Amino acid sequence: MTECIFCKIVAGSIPSKKVYEDEHILAFHTMEPQAPKHILVVPKKHISRLADVGEENLDELGRCQVVAAKIAKDEGIGEAFRVVINSGEKAGQSVFHIHYHLLGGWEKTPDDSL
Repeated sequence: MTECIFCKIVAGSIPSKKVYEDEHILAFHTMEPQAPKHILVVPKKHISRLADVGEENLDELGRCQVVAAKIAKDEGIGEAFRVVINSGEKAGQSVFHIHYHLLGGWEKTPDDSL
């Protein structure tokens, strides 16, 4: 997926402000934060959207969630955070490489309850 911006970030051809990396997952600060702390957690394997996943993706997706919880703790977000996935253009997905938005760091409850 040479045209995918997240694949380019994973490959290192586009710089990012990394928060976490292992052989399967990369996490980095987003360029357009929607919360005091807004980090993207991305599997290194290209998967276009949540609607496309199957049982063969259990490992990558499970790792993303475990990493999101670890980052929340490491970044001082604690136990009050959101993890959001947009699947499909109509749901707001703009980069078609599955990614988790880890959002937190609010002083009080955000106004936009889900």
